[in-house]
Amino acid sequence: MTEEKIRILIADDSGFMRLLIRDILQSDKRMEVISTAENGKDALEKTIKFRPDVVLLDMLMPEYDGLYAVEQIMKECPTPIVILSSIGHSNINPIMKSMELGAFDYLNKPVKDNSKLRSLDAEIIRKVRLAAQSNVKIEVPKPISSNLHEHVFSNDLPYDVIVIGSSTGGPSALEAVIKKLPANLAVPVLIAQHMPVNFVPSFAMRLNKLAPLRVEVGRKNMPVEPGYIIISPGDNNMVVKKDPKTGKVIVDFSSKVYKEFNNPSVDALMNSVAETYGGRSIGAILTGMGKDGADGMTNIKRKGGYTIAQSKETCAVFGMPREAIARNCIDEVVPIDEIGGFITSCIS
Repeated sequence: MTEEKIRILIADDSGFMRLLIRDILQSDKRMEVISTAENGKDALEKTIKFRPDVVLLDMLMPEYDGLYAVEQIMKECPTPIVILSSIGHSNINPIMKSMELGAFDYLNKPVKDNSKLRSLDAEIIRKVRLAAQSNVKIEVPKPISSNLHEHVFSNDLPYDVIVIGSSTGGPSALEAVIKKLPANLAVPVLIAQHMPVNFVPSFAMRLNKLAPLRVEVGRKNMPVEPGYIIISPGDNNMVVKKDPKTGKVIVDFSSKVYKEFNNPSVDALMNSVAETYGGRSIGAILTGMGKDGADGMTNIKRKGGYTIAQSKETCAVFGMPREAIARNCIDEVVPIDEIGGFITSCIS
Protein backbone atom coordinates (compact mmCIF):
# COMPACT_ATOMS: atom_id res chain seq x y z
CA MET A 1 0.00 0.00 0.00
CA THR A 2 1.42 3.39 -1.01
CA GLU A 3 1.87 5.87 1.81
CA GLU A 4 -0.21 9.00 1.34
CA LYS A 5 1.88 12.09 0.73
CA ILE A 6 2.02 14.95 3.21
CA ARG A 7 0.48 17.97 1.50
CA ILE A 8 2.27 21.22 2.43
CA LEU A 9 1.62 24.92 1.98
CA ILE A 10 4.73 27.17 2.09
CA ALA A 11 4.26 30.80 3.19
CA ASP A 12 7.25 33.11 2.70
CA ASP A 13 7.54 36.55 1.10
CA SER A 14 10.77 35.60 -0.70
CA GLY A 15 10.33 33.88 -4.05
CA PHE A 16 13.82 32.40 -3.74
CA MET A 17 13.04 30.95 -0.29
CA ARG A 18 9.78 29.45 -1.53
CA LEU A 19 11.67 27.67 -4.32
CA LEU A 20 14.45 26.53 -1.98
CA ILE A 21 12.05 25.23 0.67
CA ARG A 22 9.95 23.47 -1.97
CA ASP A 23 13.09 21.76 -3.28
CA ILE A 24 14.08 20.67 0.23
CA LEU A 25 10.66 19.26 1.07
CA GLN A 26 10.14 17.47 -2.23
CA SER A 27 13.52 15.77 -1.92
CA ASP A 28 11.48 13.50 0.37
CA LYS A 29 9.15 11.45 -1.82
CA ARG A 30 6.55 11.40 0.95
CA MET A 31 6.01 15.16 0.67
CA GLU A 32 4.17 17.32 -1.83
CA VAL A 33 4.07 21.12 -1.89
CA ILE A 34 0.54 21.89 -3.05
CA SER A 35 0.75 25.71 -2.99
CA THR A 36 2.72 28.73 -1.79
CA ALA A 37 1.74 32.05 -0.19
CA GLU A 38 3.43 35.46 0.00
CA ASN A 39 1.98 36.79 3.27
CA GLY A 40 -0.23 35.88 6.20
CA LYS A 41 -3.53 36.70 4.51
CA ASP A 42 -2.54 34.75 1.41
CA ALA A 43 -1.58 31.83 3.67
CA LEU A 44 -4.97 31.90 5.39
CA GLU A 45 -6.92 32.00 2.13
CA LYS A 46 -4.92 29.14 0.60
CA THR A 47 -5.13 27.04 3.76
CA ILE A 48 -8.91 27.32 3.62
CA LYS A 49 -8.95 26.58 -0.13
CA PHE A 50 -6.45 23.71 -0.34
CA ARG A 51 -6.65 22.20 3.18
CA PRO A 52 -2.95 21.24 3.45
CA ASP A 53 -1.73 18.75 6.04
CA VAL A 54 0.95 21.21 7.22
CA VAL A 55 1.68 24.92 6.77
CA LEU A 56 5.38 25.90 6.78
CA LEU A 57 5.34 29.57 7.71
CA ASP A 58 7.72 32.52 7.86
CA MET A 59 7.00 35.15 10.53
CA LEU A 60 8.40 38.23 8.80
CA MET A 61 6.11 39.00 5.86
CA PRO A 62 4.68 42.32 4.62
CA GLU A 63 1.17 43.60 5.36
CA TYR A 64 -0.08 40.41 7.04
CA ASP A 65 2.66 38.64 8.97
CA GLY A 66 3.05 35.11 10.28
CA LEU A 67 1.42 35.89 13.62
CA TYR A 68 -1.72 37.00 11.78
CA ALA A 69 -1.67 33.77 9.78
CA VAL A 70 -1.32 31.54 12.85
CA GLU A 71 -4.15 33.25 14.71
CA GLN A 72 -6.56 33.23 11.78
CA ILE A 73 -5.72 29.74 10.52
CA MET A 74 -6.19 28.23 13.99
CA LYS A 75 -9.54 30.02 14.30
CA GLU A 76 -10.92 29.30 10.84
CA CYS A 77 -9.17 26.15 9.59
CA PRO A 78 -7.05 24.47 12.31
CA THR A 79 -3.93 23.08 10.64
CA PRO A 80 -0.51 22.03 11.99
CA ILE A 81 1.87 24.96 11.50
CA VAL A 82 5.67 24.81 11.56
CA ILE A 83 7.37 28.21 11.82
CA LEU A 84 10.58 28.68 9.81
CA SER A 85 11.86 32.18 10.49
CA SER A 86 15.00 34.17 11.25
CA ILE A 87 13.18 36.27 13.87
CA GLY A 88 14.02 33.71 16.54
CA HIS A 89 17.64 34.83 16.49
CA SER A 90 16.68 38.21 17.94
CA ASN A 91 13.15 38.04 19.35
CA ILE A 92 11.37 34.84 20.34
CA ASN A 93 8.22 36.56 21.60
CA PRO A 94 6.32 36.38 18.27
CA ILE A 95 7.23 32.70 18.05
CA MET A 96 6.14 32.03 21.62
CA LYS A 97 2.90 33.88 20.95
CA SER A 98 2.37 31.74 17.86
CA MET A 99 2.88 28.62 19.95
CA GLU A 100 0.27 29.87 22.41
CA LEU A 101 -2.13 30.34 19.52
CA GLY A 102 -1.61 26.76 18.40
CA ALA A 103 1.47 26.61 16.12
CA PHE A 104 3.10 23.20 16.32
CA ASP A 105 6.85 23.93 16.30
CA TYR A 106 9.56 26.27 15.04
CA LEU A 107 12.96 26.33 13.35
CA ASN A 108 15.51 29.12 13.10
CA LYS A 109 16.12 30.20 9.51
CA PRO A 110 19.74 31.32 8.82
CA VAL A 111 19.99 35.10 9.21
CA LYS A 112 22.17 36.12 6.26
CA ASP A 113 23.17 33.24 4.01
CA ASN A 114 19.98 31.60 2.71
CA SER A 115 22.00 28.82 1.13
CA LYS A 116 22.75 27.59 4.67
CA LEU A 117 19.12 26.51 4.88
CA ARG A 118 20.34 23.35 3.17
CA SER A 119 22.06 22.38 6.42
CA LEU A 120 18.58 22.12 7.98
CA ASP A 121 17.16 19.77 5.33
CA ALA A 122 16.71 16.80 7.63
CA GLU A 123 15.35 18.86 10.52
CA ILE A 124 12.80 20.67 8.33
CA ILE A 125 11.56 17.36 6.92
CA ARG A 126 11.46 15.76 10.38
CA LYS A 127 9.41 18.57 11.90
CA VAL A 128 6.97 18.64 8.98
CA ARG A 129 6.44 14.88 9.30
CA LEU A 130 5.86 15.25 13.05
CA ALA A 131 3.46 18.10 12.50
CA ALA A 132 1.42 16.02 10.07
CA GLN A 133 0.97 13.41 12.81
CA SER A 134 0.26 15.88 15.62
CA ASN A 135 -2.80 16.83 17.63
CA VAL A 136 -4.24 20.06 16.26
CA LYS A 137 -5.88 22.36 18.78
CA ILE A 138 -9.38 22.93 17.47
CA GLU A 139 -9.86 26.05 19.58
CA VAL A 140 -7.43 28.85 20.36
CA PRO A 141 -6.24 28.13 23.93
CA LYS A 142 -7.61 30.43 26.58
CA PRO A 143 -4.91 32.56 28.23
CA ILE A 144 -3.81 31.23 31.61
CA SER A 145 -3.25 33.88 34.25
CA SER A 146 -0.28 33.60 36.58
CA ASN A 147 -0.87 32.36 40.11
CA LEU A 148 0.15 35.30 42.28
CA HIS A 149 -1.33 33.83 45.45
CA GLU A 150 0.65 32.24 48.23
CA HIS A 151 -0.01 28.65 49.19
CA VAL A 152 0.03 27.15 52.67
CA PHE A 153 2.77 24.51 52.82
CA SER A 154 3.45 22.10 55.64
CA ASN A 155 6.63 22.53 57.68
CA ASP A 156 7.38 18.89 56.91
CA LEU A 157 7.45 18.75 53.10
CA PRO A 158 7.31 15.33 51.41
CA TYR A 159 9.40 16.49 48.43
CA ASP A 160 12.42 18.75 47.94
CA VAL A 161 12.52 19.34 44.16
CA ILE A 162 10.45 19.35 40.96
CA VAL A 163 12.11 18.33 37.68
CA ILE A 164 10.37 18.72 34.31
CA GLY A 165 11.36 17.47 30.86
CA SER A 166 9.80 18.48 27.54
CA SER A 167 10.45 18.82 23.82
CA THR A 168 8.14 19.56 20.87
CA GLY A 169 5.26 21.69 22.11
CA GLY A 170 7.09 22.16 25.40
CA PRO A 171 7.43 25.94 25.59
CA SER A 172 3.66 26.47 25.70
CA ALA A 173 3.20 23.48 27.99
CA LEU A 174 5.85 24.77 30.39
CA GLU A 175 4.19 28.18 30.47
CA ALA A 176 0.91 26.53 31.40
CA VAL A 177 2.56 24.61 34.26
CA ILE A 178 4.69 27.43 35.62
CA LYS A 179 1.87 29.98 35.63
CA LYS A 180 -0.06 27.70 37.99
CA LEU A 181 2.73 27.35 40.55
CA PRO A 182 2.31 29.54 43.66
CA ALA A 183 4.46 32.58 44.36
CA ASN A 184 5.85 30.98 47.53
CA LEU A 185 6.61 27.53 46.09
CA ALA A 186 8.63 25.81 48.77
CA VAL A 187 10.92 23.78 46.50
CA PRO A 188 13.07 24.57 43.44
CA VAL A 189 12.08 23.65 39.87
CA LEU A 190 14.54 22.23 37.33
CA ILE A 191 13.71 22.12 33.60
CA ALA A 192 15.25 20.47 30.54
CA GLN A 193 13.52 21.69 27.36
CA HIS A 194 14.80 20.71 23.93
CA MET A 195 15.39 24.13 22.38
CA PRO A 196 17.93 25.93 20.13
CA VAL A 197 20.73 27.36 22.25
CA ASN A 198 20.00 30.98 21.37
CA PHE A 199 16.34 30.61 22.40
CA VAL A 200 17.02 29.55 25.98
CA PRO A 201 18.01 32.91 27.55
CA SER A 202 15.07 34.67 25.87
CA PHE A 203 12.73 31.89 26.92
CA ALA A 204 13.94 32.17 30.51
CA MET A 205 13.38 35.93 30.43
CA ARG A 206 9.87 35.39 29.06
CA LEU A 207 9.02 32.88 31.79
CA ASN A 208 10.49 35.23 34.38
CA LYS A 209 7.93 37.86 33.36
CA LEU A 210 5.07 35.36 33.42
CA ALA A 211 5.85 33.56 36.67
CA PRO A 212 6.01 34.87 40.23
CA LEU A 213 9.13 32.74 40.76
CA ARG A 214 12.67 33.65 39.68
CA VAL A 215 13.58 31.99 36.37
CA GLU A 216 17.24 31.64 35.38
CA VAL A 217 19.41 29.63 33.01
CA GLY A 218 21.58 27.15 34.88
CA ARG A 219 25.21 28.07 35.64
CA LYS A 220 27.95 25.85 37.04
CA ASN A 221 27.94 25.81 40.87
CA MET A 222 24.65 27.74 40.97
CA PRO A 223 22.78 26.82 44.19
CA VAL A 224 19.49 24.95 43.75
CA GLU A 225 17.13 26.71 46.13
CA PRO A 226 13.39 27.27 46.67
CA GLY A 227 11.97 30.25 44.81
CA TYR A 228 14.00 29.48 41.67
CA ILE A 229 13.18 27.83 38.37
CA ILE A 230 16.41 26.76 36.66
CA ILE A 231 16.41 25.95 32.93
CA SER A 232 19.09 23.88 31.24
CA PRO A 233 21.17 25.86 28.71
CA GLY A 234 20.94 24.57 25.16
CA ASP A 235 24.63 23.76 24.74
CA ASN A 236 25.16 21.45 27.73
CA ASN A 237 23.59 18.57 29.63
CA MET A 238 22.72 20.12 32.98
CA VAL A 239 22.83 17.95 36.11
CA VAL A 240 22.68 18.55 39.85
CA LYS A 241 24.93 17.26 42.62
CA LYS A 242 25.76 17.88 46.26
CA ASP A 243 28.64 20.23 46.92
CA PRO A 244 31.18 18.09 48.86
CA LYS A 245 32.15 21.10 50.99
CA THR A 246 28.72 22.42 51.98
CA GLY A 247 26.43 19.46 51.33
CA LYS A 248 24.07 21.77 49.44
CA VAL A 249 22.76 20.93 45.98
CA ILE A 250 24.34 22.85 43.09
CA VAL A 251 24.19 22.89 39.29
CA ASP A 252 26.84 21.07 37.28
CA PHE A 253 27.22 19.81 33.71
CA SER A 254 27.86 16.35 32.31
CA SER A 255 30.13 15.49 29.37
CA LYS A 256 28.37 12.14 28.95
CA VAL A 257 26.70 11.65 25.55
CA TYR A 258 23.09 10.48 25.84
CA LYS A 259 21.61 8.30 23.13
CA GLU A 260 18.15 9.86 23.07
CA PHE A 261 19.08 13.57 23.07
CA ASN A 262 21.93 15.90 24.03
CA ASN A 263 22.20 19.54 24.99
CA PRO A 264 20.02 19.48 26.94
CA SER A 265 19.30 15.86 27.85
CA VAL A 266 16.21 15.29 29.98
CA ASP A 267 17.62 11.94 31.11
CA ALA A 268 20.86 13.60 32.29
CA LEU A 269 18.97 16.05 34.50
CA MET A 270 16.41 13.56 35.81
CA ASN A 271 18.95 10.84 36.55
CA SER A 272 21.01 13.31 38.55
CA VAL A 273 17.90 14.42 40.46
CA ALA A 274 17.10 10.78 41.27
CA GLU A 275 20.63 10.21 42.58
CA THR A 276 20.82 13.50 44.49
CA TYR A 277 17.33 13.74 45.97
CA GLY A 278 16.24 10.10 45.97
CA GLY A 279 12.58 9.66 46.85
CA ARG A 280 12.13 13.33 47.69
CA SER A 281 11.69 14.36 44.05
CA ILE A 282 8.74 14.93 41.72
CA GLY A 283 9.31 14.29 38.03
CA ALA A 284 7.04 15.46 35.21
CA ILE A 285 7.39 14.48 31.56
CA LEU A 286 5.62 16.72 29.05
CA THR A 287 4.95 16.74 25.32
CA GLY A 288 7.73 15.73 22.94
CA MET A 289 8.94 13.22 20.39
CA GLY A 290 11.12 10.27 21.23
CA LYS A 291 12.18 8.60 24.45
CA ASP A 292 14.27 11.22 26.25
CA GLY A 293 13.25 11.35 29.90
CA ALA A 294 11.91 7.80 30.15
CA ASP A 295 15.10 6.50 31.82
CA GLY A 296 15.18 9.49 34.16
CA MET A 297 11.52 9.12 35.13
CA THR A 298 12.10 5.39 35.71
CA ASN A 299 14.97 6.18 38.08
CA ILE A 300 12.96 8.79 39.97
CA LYS A 301 10.17 6.22 40.42
CA ARG A 302 12.65 3.52 41.42
CA LYS A 303 14.10 5.80 44.11
CA GLY A 304 10.65 6.42 45.56
CA GLY A 305 9.86 9.76 43.95
CA TYR A 306 6.52 10.76 42.42
CA THR A 307 6.06 10.82 38.63
CA ILE A 308 3.59 12.65 36.38
CA ALA A 309 2.99 12.49 32.63
CA GLN A 310 1.08 14.95 30.46
CA SER A 311 -2.11 13.45 29.05
CA LYS A 312 -2.21 12.38 25.41
CA GLU A 313 -5.15 14.67 24.64
CA THR A 314 -3.18 17.78 25.62
CA CYS A 315 0.19 16.85 24.04
CA ALA A 316 1.36 18.26 20.73
CA VAL A 317 3.40 15.03 20.43
CA PHE A 318 2.71 12.19 22.86
CA GLY A 319 6.04 10.37 22.30
CA MET A 320 7.95 11.15 25.51
CA PRO A 321 5.01 10.73 27.91
CA ARG A 322 3.88 7.58 26.07
CA GLU A 323 7.30 5.97 26.44
CA ALA A 324 7.41 6.73 30.16
CA ILE A 325 3.89 5.36 30.64
CA ALA A 326 4.82 2.22 28.68
CA ARG A 327 7.64 1.59 31.16
CA ASN A 328 5.15 1.59 34.06
CA CYS A 329 6.98 4.37 35.86
CA ILE A 330 4.18 6.97 35.94
CA ASP A 331 2.03 7.54 39.02
CA GLU A 332 -0.46 9.95 37.44
CA VAL A 333 -1.42 11.14 33.95
CA VAL A 334 -2.66 14.75 34.08
CA PRO A 335 -3.92 17.32 31.51
CA ILE A 336 -1.44 20.14 30.97
CA ASP A 337 -3.62 22.89 32.47
CA GLU A 338 -3.91 20.91 35.71
CA ILE A 339 -0.29 19.85 36.20
CA GLY A 340 0.86 23.01 38.03
CA GLY A 341 -1.94 22.78 40.58
CA PHE A 342 -1.51 19.02 40.88
CA ILE A 343 2.19 19.36 41.67
CA THR A 344 1.42 22.00 44.28
CA SER A 345 -1.07 19.68 45.97
CA CYS A 346 1.54 16.91 46.02
CA ILE A 347 3.99 19.09 47.90
CA SER A 348 1.44 20.53 50.37
